[in-house]
Amino acid sequence: MKKYPIESIRNVALVGHGGTGKTSLAEAMLYTAGAISRLGRVDDGTSTGDFDPEEVQRKISINLSVLPCEWKGAKVNLIDTPGYPDFVGDVIGAMRAVEAALLVVDGTGSIDVGTETAWDLATEAGITKLFFVNKLEKENTDFYRTLEALRQRFGTSVAPLQLPIGAEDKFVGVVDLLTHKAYQWDNGKIVSVDMPAEMQAQISKMREALIESVAEMDDSLMEKYFDEGTLTDEEIAKGLEMGLRAGKVVPVLCGSAMKMVGVDTLLDFIISSVPSPASVPPVKGVNPSGTEETRAPNDPFCALVFKTMADPYVGKLTYFRVFSGSIRSDSHVYNANKEREERVGQIYFIQGKNQIPTPEIGAGDIGAVAKLQETATGDTLCDKAHPIILKSIEFPEPVYSLAVKAKTKADEDKLGPALQKLAEEDPTFQTYRDQEIGQTLIRGLGETQLDIMVERLKRKFGVEVETETPKVPYRETITTTAEAQGRHKKQTGGRGQFGDCWIRLEPLPRGSGYEFVDQIVGGAIPRQFIPSVDKGIRDAMSQGILAGYPVVDVRAVCYDGSYHTVDSSDLAFQLAGRLAFRAAAEKANPVLLEPIYEMEIIVPEEFMGDVIGDLNSKRGRVLGMEPLGGGRQKIRAHVPQAEIQRYSIDLRSIARGRGKFSAKFSHYEEVPPNVAQTIIAEAERARKEE
Repeated sequence: MKKYPIESIRNVALVGHGGTGKTSLAEAMLYTAGAISRLGRVDDGTSTGDFDPEEVQRKISINLSVLPCEWKGAKVNLIDTPGYPDFVGDVIGAMRAVEAALLVVDGTGSIDVGTETAWDLATEAGITKLFFVNKLEKENTDFYRTLEALRQRFGTSVAPLQLPIGAEDKFVGVVDLLTHKAYQWDNGKIVSVDMPAEMQAQISKMREALIESVAEMDDSLMEKYFDEGTLTDEEIAKGLEMGLRAGKVVPVLCGSAMKMVGVDTLLDFIISSVPSPASVPPVKGVNPSGTEETRAPNDPFCALVFKTMADPYVGKLTYFRVFSGSIRSDSHVYNANKEREERVGQIYFIQGKNQIPTPEIGAGDIGAVAKLQETATGDTLCDKAHPIILKSIEFPEPVYSLAVKAKTKADEDKLGPALQKLAEEDPTFQTYRDQEIGQTLIRGLGETQLDIMVERLKRKFGVEVETETPKVPYRETITTTAEAQGRHKKQTGGRGQFGDCWIRLEPLPRGSGYEFVDQIVGGAIPRQFIPSVDKGIRDAMSQGILAGYPVVDVRAVCYDGSYHTVDSSDLAFQLAGRLAFRAAAEKANPVLLEPIYEMEIIVPEEFMGDVIGDLNSKRGRVLGMEPLGGGRQKIRAHVPQAEIQRYSIDLRSIARGRGKFSAKFSHYEEVPPNVAQTIIAEAERARKEE
């Protein structure tokens, strides 16, 4: 694959809801452009874009894939992205590497949540948007119904550029409103045909609406339109390009990836109207002094890493988009985020799972390099003499957790390093050891993502694990003041053991922790044994009173005791402290505490009632509601952690995928008695099983 000038490159991400045919459309575009000689199919596991074993098995895209093709003297870098919400991290990464998002929808007329998410992400990224209505050969599809749904949901900027000829199994071609020409496809081959007579009225009406839309992009075009009532094809194309770049026109094209209809015309439109990397504003970044700086294509080298993959043959593979200058094989680059120089070996163009070696990759293009040591997704690679940090990629925080446990001792030794390697590949996946609950946790955006990570552990690293819901880090405390004696006396022949102390336990405000007060007078306990009493109390607190959870927010006052000149020792007073604490705590009305999380939930207004009802059933307290515009509301609530372990799954079900939430630890609260009884009984059962 040759090096193309920046003006001849187009970078386009295929985005949208799962199952709309993005991967099949990318395959059809590669085949039409001659980049592949055989048309693969997702259902057969033979598509160029879905090559990961999990993708082949599940028949869904899990990772983004870079799929370049050459068309009429230009290079089109397609990035096929996953539609499933658990893998939105790759969609966010892809948006930073492209100038346009092709939102693929099917022709059923329903606008799915993945389409809305992709639209929002593309708008946020400030890139050009266009729609492709796919699968028009299927039963119960209707282009006009879909167009109307798109306009209702996304506004009047959505404008059709093509109309379908025929419908469902009789769908054979498209009418191009821009050029006023009609095309049909016969076994994937495009043929120019006469305009269908029965469509003339519809074509005239839609073309008129298109001309009106593009005329608004420019005063001179508007003036001419008012004077003459129409515009030339060249003027329409000029207005459309201006509208596309400004985001004021979002064109709708149509076709069928399965029947290869509309694929040539889609590629033509990408070449003619989608902005090249040269025609968008220069990328902005920050230099080491903290000053904002822009980099035009001819400036010194800088590139953004938008994906990291573990390739079975070349190891860690870093995908990057070059914004300025160029990168050469067998050179050095500077990672400005890590402040480390990286050695670059062979660089590649990527096509699915294949790496195509190349000596150089220039501005505007996309490539990959293997075995970078320090570099991670979101890092900037640049020229060491001209450092710059581009805006990093902001990935969503994980919202779903599982505890993992190695099945064997051999698996246990490999588990930590294997999990770290998976976390390097996917910034939305996190793993850490939670010391308080004694479990290794994996965190992600949903159940499917974590299922796939568990499969990858086995397939890539030979590590088998069991998963379970993470334990809740309950605490225990006391609610009243109580006193007790702890007396440890043991005589076993020879030197015995003797320690005796009186302590008073007092409850402290929530979050105070533990306080030890020495009120011993007159040497009732020798000074050297006071810390031993304290240590014994701390030890007893760590083992709990009711269910084995740590005791918190307690003041222990040691005010009296006795000792033996020979038999008293550090250990004897530790044991006395433990006994005194346990005796006093049982009299001090102990209770369980549970972690309370502060949640922010954003949902469309129509789901407000269901979400609040669900929070109430989870023992939640709604703190407030705030309208966000666009028919969405933000709900703030305090909810026990134990009730929201699977909230990402619950919310997806309640709000049909249209809700999102964040949760952070807030404070501890007393567990209601009926719930506490269940927790204590479970802890007792677990103790007996051990």
